[in-house]
Amino acid sequence: MSSPPADSAAPSRRLPAWAGRNYTLLTGAAVVTNLGSHGALIASAFAVMDAGGSGGDVGLVAAARTLPLVLFLLVGGALADRLPRHRVMVAANALNCLSQAAFAVLVLTGEPRLWQMMLLTALCGTGTAFFNPAAEGMLLSSVSGEHSHRAFAMFRMAMNGAGIGGAALGGALIAAIGPGWVLAVDAAAFAVAGALRAFLDVGHIAERTPGGGLLADLREGWVEFRSRAWLWSIVLQFSVVVAVVGAAESVYGPLVARDRLGGPAPWGVALAFFGVGTIAGAVLMMLWKPRRLLLVGTLCVFPLALPSAGLAVPLPSWGLCAVMFVSGTAVEVFGVNWMTTMHQEIPEEKFSRVSAYDWFGSLSLLPLATALAGPAESAVGRTPALWGCAALVIVPTALVLLVPEVRHITRRPAPATPAAAGSSPPAPAPSSPAGV
Repeated sequence: MSSPPADSAAPSRRLPAWAGRNYTLLTGAAVVTNLGSHGALIASAFAVMDAGGSGGDVGLVAAARTLPLVLFLLVGGALADRLPRHRVMVAANALNCLSQAAFAVLVLTGEPRLWQMMLLTALCGTGTAFFNPAAEGMLLSSVSGEHSHRAFAMFRMAMNGAGIGGAALGGALIAAIGPGWVLAVDAAAFAVAGALRAFLDVGHIAERTPGGGLLADLREGWVEFRSRAWLWSIVLQFSVVVAVVGAAESVYGPLVARDRLGGPAPWGVALAFFGVGTIAGAVLMMLWKPRRLLLVGTLCVFPLALPSAGLAVPLPSWGLCAVMFVSGTAVEVFGVNWMTTMHQEIPEEKFSRVSAYDWFGSLSLLPLATALAGPAESAVGRTPALWGCAALVIVPTALVLLVPEVRHITRRPAPATPAAAGSSPPAPAPSSPAGV
């Protein structure tokens, strides 16, 4: 596409010069979907309970969303490197829209059955499995290396802010008009986001060669994945970290809040402080560009043990809010440095496949951990189980620091290449407090 005349683009630009068309569309669409999806997660649980379901039924519906997400991630990553990524994203959004719309209709017009709710949430999880690898590849191709760090920080800040607002708004709407309408809003959000993503400019991305088939593409992605010790070691680390943090927050946190903190409200406030911490971390990463990307990122994984430890004590509500804020800030510092490293080290044409192995490995143990959290509490007690969760964050993270690449990979200067299509030419870098 031809760029607009310079004089028409110059006046009163509110976005940074590097935030071009693709980046702006991707960020706007992500904000829309996060506003809808975070409310819908709450709405689906209340829909199950309103239909007479038990806590176990709520868990089954949640598992129905997670299982296809894990199963189809690798296929989604391979397809995203074979097909135009924006088409994969739009098709996934269409599937999410239709499944959530059908879920909303069931809730609004009658009493949905458990198998129906599980089927529709499984379809939604399938759409997410195809969407995530394509979305990460598209985002990384929308900014130049020179600006990637700030771009990823701003993107994640927008997503996290939308997630906090979506959860708060969704909870209020569920109380006011019921979960069915919140699910309908989520379906509409997917439709709007899909329409935005349909306008992405992919002219700068080389056409995909047919290759040797889907299995060959998966093998090629696996070779890329296992050939980098820093990559597979951190993914192995996060398969454990994500599992135990998820179990602590989804199972033990509400139980501790009920028994020791006075009810669900303090836990909800603590989760909100985690969200605020992620925004603070994104703001920090817009100002700070650490040289040793993975060393700084990995050191920031250690604070993820704090919430489990805080629940084990248990800390009073204000103390729990403090550790949740710190852990939210730390995980965002890791996330931005991780995305920057991936952008720097992984070839663009293979990125979605490598990203799919990243997602697959990181999420693979989560369903098992949440399923075993209850039996673990019965076997050893809740407090020892929580201390075990904290230890299972610390030990793998310490082991990852033994990998030389994790300690030594440094930020490289951006190559002197033209800006990617869909982004504006970089402006001269102004002086800033960060010295960037």
